[in-house]
Amino acid sequence: MKHPDDLNSNANSSLLGSAFAGAPLAQELTENARRLRNVNDMVIPHPAKPRVFAISNQKGGVGKTTSAVNLAAAFASKGLEVLVIDLDPQGNASTALGVEHREGTPSIYESLVNDVPLANVTQISPESNNLRVVPATIDLAGAELELVSLMAREHRLRNLLLTYLRTAAVRPDYVFIDCPPSLGLLTVNAFTAADEVLIPIQCEYYALEGLTQLTRSINKIQEYLNPTLLLSTILLTMYDARTKLNMAVVEDVRNHFPTQTLNTFIPRQVGVAEAPSYGQTVISYDRNSSGSIAYLEAALEIATRGEM
Repeated sequence: MKHPDDLNSNANSSLLGSAFAGAPLAQELTENARRLRNVNDMVIPHPAKPRVFAISNQKGGVGKTTSAVNLAAAFASKGLEVLVIDLDPQGNASTALGVEHREGTPSIYESLVNDVPLANVTQISPESNNLRVVPATIDLAGAELELVSLMAREHRLRNLLLTYLRTAAVRPDYVFIDCPPSLGLLTVNAFTAADEVLIPIQCEYYALEGLTQLTRSINKIQEYLNPTLLLSTILLTMYDARTKLNMAVVEDVRNHFPTQTLNTFIPRQVGVAEAPSYGQTVISYDRNSSGSIAYLEAALEIATRGEM
């Protein structure tokens, strides 16, 4: 039988162990509270003219759509006018922003193929009255083939968007085009319509895989279709500070793209992954979470860089 002093010693050790185990969590909560106060107080300036981003990465699972919808929601939550164009036939951006996109819903397909004005297919997202969405339906899956035979096939989205920006009752400050994970005609249309490309990169071993081909495609678009297109932003996603690999990837990406890579990175966080299943972004699903705070900080950094 153990002596009572031994039992007390074990209990004290257990309590001390629990206290030390809880210390990192307490520190994280304190830091999150500080960052949240900062992002709640921050003012994001309106750009002098609409900024149009194509959000692209041919590699799947890197947080492309997640970044598109959460950046859009972050800007909208700070009072800016935002338009999201869902150009991915999977329609995940439409789902995350809570807009109708069942088969038969007026969508980007009707605009691209039948010249229906964007204003006629735009919906207001439940996320914010400042956030408008051009949804994607399953019909978009066949648009690549249908676009081939159409006149000005690479410029159709650009022409639609220029008309929208010129005539819309509420002109957006930011336009985010969520591209499909491929380099077909839909993505070419996005690159031709955009001024800037934002590439989300997951913090993993093969982070830079495929970027060579993507940057080559951007260069070709610059040469032949859109000379003003700029690879302006790289956003590191799914970051886990506990792994040396993630830190090495961050350093590697920043060495290759020092001016384009944001200082803000998006952590691997449960709320970011859960939010779309509720038809929400993490900004509205769990604003206090580290993922929500990071996207708000990224939005401010993007806005600030645009002023430089």
